[in-house]
Amino acid sequence: MDVLKPVYTEQNDCQDCYKCIRECTLKAIKVVNNSAQILHNDCIYCGTCTQICPVNAKKVRDDVKRVKAMINRGDHIIVSIAPSFVTEFPNLKDDQFISALKELGFAEVSETALGAQEVSKHVASYVDGGENGVYISSACPSVVEMICKHYPIFKQNITPFLSPLLTHAKYLKEKFPDSKVVFIGPCIAKKAESDEFPELLDASLTFTDLKNWLEEENLDPYLFPEDKVNNSFIPGKAGRGILYPIDGGMIMGIKQNVSATDAVYMTFSGIGNIKNVLSDLNKYGKTNKLFLELLACEGGCVNGPGAEKEYSTAIKRLEVINKLDSDEAAVLNTDFSIQRNFDSISPIPKYEHSENSIKEALTMIGKYSDKDEINCGGCGYNSCREFAEAYLEDRSEPNMCVSYMRKIAQDKSSALLRKIPSGVVIVNDELKIIEANQSFAGILGEEIEEVYETIPGLVDADLKKIIPFHKLFASALATGVDNLERDIKHDNKMLHVSIFSIHKHKIVGAIVRDMSQPYIQREEVVNRAKTVNRKNLETVQKIAYLLGENASETEEMLNSIVEFYKPAE
Repeated sequence: MDVLKPVYTEQNDCQDCYKCIRECTLKAIKVVNNSAQILHNDCIYCGTCTQICPVNAKKVRDDVKRVKAMINRGDHIIVSIAPSFVTEFPNLKDDQFISALKELGFAEVSETALGAQEVSKHVASYVDGGENGVYISSACPSVVEMICKHYPIFKQNITPFLSPLLTHAKYLKEKFPDSKVVFIGPCIAKKAESDEFPELLDASLTFTDLKNWLEEENLDPYLFPEDKVNNSFIPGKAGRGILYPIDGGMIMGIKQNVSATDAVYMTFSGIGNIKNVLSDLNKYGKTNKLFLELLACEGGCVNGPGAEKEYSTAIKRLEVINKLDSDEAAVLNTDFSIQRNFDSISPIPKYEHSENSIKEALTMIGKYSDKDEINCGGCGYNSCREFAEAYLEDRSEPNMCVSYMRKIAQDKSSALLRKIPSGVVIVNDELKIIEANQSFAGILGEEIEEVYETIPGLVDADLKKIIPFHKLFASALATGVDNLERDIKHDNKMLHVSIFSIHKHKIVGAIVRDMSQPYIQREEVVNRAKTVNRKNLETVQKIAYLLGENASETEEMLNSIVEFYKPAE
């Protein structure tokens, strides 16, 4: 059985609104049978789609059950806690937080920031001893996925080290070889890291997972007593590594490890901003060393998809900075390598489409010229051409095009109106005609037919000037009645008018039938025979024992009338 990916679609919940496609900067989503499915080979697990889906059809994999199973087995589990926990539980003492985690069944708690400090040292040394060129941080797993999959030309520029989390997990596995390591933080992409490196990281939970679990167990961390003796971080508190979840935090840690450098340090956060940076990064002239700290979430990890949304980035940033206490900082004594390569993440194939192929795809959605390409974005793509390219790559469907589907609907409606033998008219609350068919004009006489030829559909014509029974329409609009039927004599014709509400008090429609027409008379006989049959059948059945064969003969007679007058198919 396939393992559920960190982000997935609940197919039955998807309402094909295409908002996820619109918001996904990398368009890592395809539509299959009107359901937006994540393309996992393209996805970087930034979690944007899980935050913006209006019906919560985009889900984050819940690994709490897996962690509970470890606890129930009696496993010794150490939590690697992300430094942004201080923004999730403001003003909560460390020992209270640790007590709450231990109450859930965890054995010990250690700060992921310790791994960040180790990464800072290695990166500082690597950049300091390297050649001029671009260096990109490997700290954010979403960014690593983005570069390896979508911008593989820069894969070689990623600093060749494990992320802070994996570095920390490796340290814990080395020091406590019989323990399990579970990460808790704001990041969904960490779940992808646990999938890729199960020997280092046994599971990954979001802060949302944790809060739901605490609530389920009826545990409030703020109510736990302070106990610094028995509840403290192992092997000790972190220092500048806790700044990693805010943009620029990693650079602060790197600069602490170099006395002087000619490198230029820059930080960018948010997928859109990073895409903009990478779009022309190959133009960099290598005049010096350029280090880029890239974070998928705008403002940093404190704004991750599994993080608290109540507080602003400024407040969260302040909470992190205020937590820094360099005097108590622990130092990891590592004697293992944290180097890695990124060969396990494959680049997605790039397609080149001919102009003819794109034009053919555009004609599938009724785009025959540049004028037809309105680029409304209703399908989720930025332009009609981008949609056409997605169609050629089997990532989109023609019915995603709003303007195309609207035109089809309009064409169908127009065809139906033309074919209906009865007169049809639709009017607004000002008694102005929105649409009418030719049969309606024909029923009203030659003069109105001539007007219809000049103004197809009698659009915007004043109903009061066309028919004398316009007050029926005004009454239907005023009362909001669902259905109103009247027989009206007009120009020596007997008309049957059925008015129905389309939008209460705003729009009504009407079917007008000339009862003198042969097809109407024929239809009326059939309908009335059916009514007689329906009303009398029950009575016939009740007295069947009296009538005997006469009862069945009566039913046969009524049915024969219906068959005789039924319109030819």
